[in-house]
Amino acid sequence: MKKLIYKYSMITLGCAIIAIAINCFYLQQHFLNGGISGIAMILYYLLGWPIGTVSFILNVPLFFVAYRYLSKTFLIDTIFGTAMFSLILDLTAFLAQNTYVKDPLLSCIAGGVLFGVGSAMMYKVDGSSGGTDIIGFVIYKYYSISVSTSEFIINAVIMVFCAFLFGLEPVLYSMIIFYLSFRLTNVLMDGFDYKKNFIIITNKPDELAQSIMTEVGRGVTFLHGEGAYTHQTRKLLFVVVKLTQVNKIKNIVKELDPDAFMIIHDTADVLGHGFTLPDKVIDAEEVKKKQMFFYSD
Repeated sequence: MKKLIYKYSMITLGCAIIAIAINCFYLQQHFLNGGISGIAMILYYLLGWPIGTVSFILNVPLFFVAYRYLSKTFLIDTIFGTAMFSLILDLTAFLAQNTYVKDPLLSCIAGGVLFGVGSAMMYKVDGSSGGTDIIGFVIYKYYSISVSTSEFIINAVIMVFCAFLFGLEPVLYSMIIFYLSFRLTNVLMDGFDYKKNFIIITNKPDELAQSIMTEVGRGVTFLHGEGAYTHQTRKLLFVVVKLTQVNKIKNIVKELDPDAFMIIHDTADVLGHGFTLPDKVIDAEEVKKKQMFFYSD
């Protein structure tokens, strides 16, 4: 029960933040949104129809898509999210009567940031405010393309059409909003606490592994590789570390084997001891006793 309360609270709060972004920063500058709400905004600009109500009506056919291709739980969450988004959007419509930021660029930055935060809050609990979210989740289910990526592509296509109706300038500002919200949503979904993983090719694998485990406190995995030209087999070191430990690894490698070859990658999602669990310093002797060369910490 607590999980459901938390989930629907996050969806409601996410919808509220997005609604505030639209009413406080989008409408005054005649910015455009993508997807179903974007179509509702176009009708608002042209005919004065309430965005929330029109958005909910246009979402109804997509509910059948969600029912056909996605789970019933997602359908219920989507109907709830769509209803909350439409309701809050219309209830906060009075906010659009005032201009809070006169500079269009600052308005689009503020709107994009708020939109990204609101979207991330919903996606974190698998929620949705309807519209192209439904199409995005269907694409994610079958092709593993992130929802925000799918929405960005769909919205870009819609913006090309909107350019013919409202001109290029508001569309360009809207594209900036899309990019900001897209990037921020992905960052908030992945988290700010990025890690790095090292692949080290060296002539001193055992010595380096021992130094990394004792001096840095991180586990090391031996990967067995073979040179394509020489066909010489050797041990490669695989290490995952926090950003604050990157220089320690570099210094150890430079000191023990200056000729070593290092490949360093960004890593966002790391699950395991030392990353999703509290840190624990590795005892090198304990590692040997257990005959293990890989820990996450």
